[in-house]
Amino acid sequence: QVQLVESGGGLVQAGDSLRLSCAASGRTFSSCALGWFRQAPGKEREFVAAISRSVSITYYADSVKGRFTISRDNAKNLVYLQMNSLKPEDTAVYYCAATEVAPWLVVYSTPNQYDSWGQGTQVTVSS
Repeated sequence: QVQLVESGGGLVQAGDSLRLSCAASGRTFSSCALGWFRQAPGKEREFVAAISRSVSITYYADSVKGRFTISRDNAKNLVYLQMNSLKPEDTAVYYCAATEVAPWLVVYSTPNQYDSWGQGTQVTVSS
C-alpha cells in the first residue's frame, strides 16, 4: 500500500487560505486515484475532493466547490488541497486517501473506495 503523510494544517481566521499537502511513498503514486476527506468532532468522515489518475478529472463536495482545489504532482508524489475563503464549518481533521492502480478517468467519493489513508492534519478556522 501507499504510505501517506499530510501536512499544512493549522489555525486560521475565517476568510484565510491554507494549502494542505500529502506526501506519498512508493512507486505506484502515478497509478493512484486520490482524495481528501475531513472529519469534525462527533461527525462522520465526509468527502471533500478527489482527483483522477489522469489528472484531468476532479470532483468536489458541494460545500467546498469554488473554494477548494485539489491537484497532484506525480513527479514529486504529492497531492495538494488549496483551501480559500475558509469558514468555521471547515474546521476538521483532514485526511488524504489513495487507491492504487485505479482506472484512468475515475474519481472516488466514498471512504470505502480507498485503500490507503494518512494520519490526518488538523485545520481550525476561527470566526
